[in-house]
This record gives sequence, C-alpha cells and structure tokens, in this order.
Amino acid sequence: MSTLASFKDFFSSFLLVDFLKGFGVTGKHFLSKNITIQFPEEKTPLSPRFRGLHALRRYDNGEERCIACKLCEAVCPAMAITIESDVRDDGTRRTTRYDIDLTKCIFCGFCEESCPVDSIVETHIFEYHGEKRGDLYFTKDMLLAVGDRYEKDIAATKEADAKYR
Repeated sequence: MSTLASFKDFFSSFLLVDFLKGFGVTGKHFLSKNITIQFPEEKTPLSPRFRGLHALRRYDNGEERCIACKLCEAVCPAMAITIESDVRDDGTRRTTRYDIDLTKCIFCGFCEESCPVDSIVETHIFEYHGEKRGDLYFTKDMLLAVGDRYEKDIAATKEADAKYR
C-alpha cells in the first residue's frame, strides 16, 4: 500500500468522513414526508394475485363446486390438503371431507391453479390467526363459510384476473 493511500485513510478516519456522510443522509431524509402506514386503520394495496386465506366456492344454485377430483391434494407440495369423497345417489362424486392445514400450507397457489371448476381459491384475506395449532386447521364447512361470506370479492378478483389467464 502506498504512503499516499495510507495518508488518505488516516485523514478520512481522523476527520470522521464516513460519519459525516451518514449524518448527511439522515439529515436529507429527516424533513421528508413520513411513509409509515398505521396498519389497523390504513391498508396497503394488495396485488391482484395475492394469495391469502383459502375458501371453497359454490355455484349460483347453492351446490358446492368441488367435484372431488383430488388434483389439489395431489399437486400440493406441502401435503396440507386432505380429501375424501363419496358417490351420491345421482352418480356424481362430491367431497365428504376437505381439510386444509394452514400450518403446513406454503400458499403457493398450486391448488387454485389445478382446480378445473374454480372450487378452491385463495382470497385476499390475510388478517386471520390461530392461538393454538388446531385453530388453523380448516374443515370443509369452515372453507365453505369463508367462500359464502366473501363470494362477491372472490368473483370480482377472478373476473379482474381472467384477462391474464
């Protein structure tokens, strides 16, 4: 290392050049507008393809959409979905059990992509929690209740995203 470079390093550390540069950055942003979001009152915008809480949908006549093809169960990399099915009197197959363990789920969206009838969807709901492990184990009835409650939002999101699929 040359003596000139050593001299330069000594004076820059002696005069606290790096400290003054950092202080300048702080001073530049000190009076700028604050961009902190006050979460419960203010919401940040979500991407149209955000994947949150799962929901099972129904047809307009009230019948559940799921035909128990088990594609979502097969494609789930975390093995978070459990499906059992039965054949009804009219010969159609429907689920008797549809469970999702959200503690295992990685919210990849493969279940939604693989569903041929748009039965399972991931909503824009991210404000849910569980205080114990069993609280995040969603059964068929719970998933249908979420779908019934947020069907308007789900349909609007699907319609907005349809042109990109």
